[in-house]
Amino acid sequence: MRFVKTEDLKAGMRLAKPIYNKDGVLLYERNSQLSTNGISSVKNFGLIGIYILEPAEPVPPLTEEDLEFEQLQTVYMFKLKECMDLIQKRQKLDPLYPFLQDIIKHYGSLDHRVNFNQNLRSGEDFMYKHAISTAILLAMMTSHIKFSPRKQMVVITAALLHTFGYIYVPKHILEKGPAITQDDQEVIWHALQRGLDRLSMYTNSYDFFPRAYALMQTFIHMDNPESHIAAPDPDLGVMVNMLKVAVRFDQLTAMSVGYEPVSEIMAMRDLMGAPDVYHPNNVTALAECIHIVPRAASVDLSSGDKGIILVENTSDFMRPVVLRLSDNQIFDLSNNAVYKEIQIVDIMKTMDNRIDVDEDTLKQFVPDAELSKMASRFRANLKRIHEREEREEWERRVGEKNNYDARA
Repeated sequence: MRFVKTEDLKAGMRLAKPIYNKDGVLLYERNSQLSTNGISSVKNFGLIGIYILEPAEPVPPLTEEDLEFEQLQTVYMFKLKECMDLIQKRQKLDPLYPFLQDIIKHYGSLDHRVNFNQNLRSGEDFMYKHAISTAILLAMMTSHIKFSPRKQMVVITAALLHTFGYIYVPKHILEKGPAITQDDQEVIWHALQRGLDRLSMYTNSYDFFPRAYALMQTFIHMDNPESHIAAPDPDLGVMVNMLKVAVRFDQLTAMSVGYEPVSEIMAMRDLMGAPDVYHPNNVTALAECIHIVPRAASVDLSSGDKGIILVENTSDFMRPVVLRLSDNQIFDLSNNAVYKEIQIVDIMKTMDNRIDVDEDTLKQFVPDAELSKMASRFRANLKRIHEREEREEWERRVGEKNNYDARA
């Protein structure tokens, strides 16, 4: 798979990802060959490029849920653009409520983790795609933390509209990516403030909008020394921190031309490494909503070898059961003794930043039935180890207390 800029597309190239119109109607399936009309459609959509399959390359595996995610990302981008166009024109924001309801319907009540597949961004569509991804993450996180429907509306609205001010940022600054200067940051901050001023006219449009506006205002002003807004109340502070977590995760893992995104593992390490900035409860909520190290993912190991994930660890994504390919040895990283010997360094990604999945290799080494039996044995052994360690720790503490009492 390789990325090809729009101006370099040629008829006959095979699509690696589907293309949808603004209503979510499939225009071009994966593996379909581009025609001259198809190339014109790509240009008309304003896409900076697409991912193309090599001549003999098979189509990457995608589940129905993954395909729906791709579809909804496109639909939501156009819905958000419609809302932002209305804001620019100072017109009623009637489409916002059904838009929020649709996001909550699809991602605000999930009972399982999802593959959070990123999309390619340009300076022209950055603010839309960033807002959509952040909103989807927060829909899942607020559901996981059991927010009320109204509070979900507040947080998701803020996620969608906090980027509105980017329409006032010059395109050449948006395309700089990580290379922006301090002066560029000043331009961006003033643009975001200008966006807030325009959004203030909608505080009476919906009962949840004033709170969403306060959330956006606090988020945009929080790191600017020129700001003089009051400190948020505790409840608003929690929502601000959730927004910070989702925004940072999306920024780190998003794709754009000229910028190499990091893996989900590296992004989570960044978040967990700054507990004073990103509250651990919110980081944990994020980790429990999306797959970080799923089954069949290809990983780099601390031994210098490659591995395949056999059993995902839903309690600690860095401690799954992994197959080392160099010698077909299996390691249960949830076992402390094993974890001291070998760890996961990073997860391998495909060209379009998807987790590199190798189901075929996994099945070649371990049939599903055997894998289930093996996993049960691993968990049973782990339980006994944990019980022994807890008993030994309790005995150690009792011994220390008795020694202290004796000395006293």
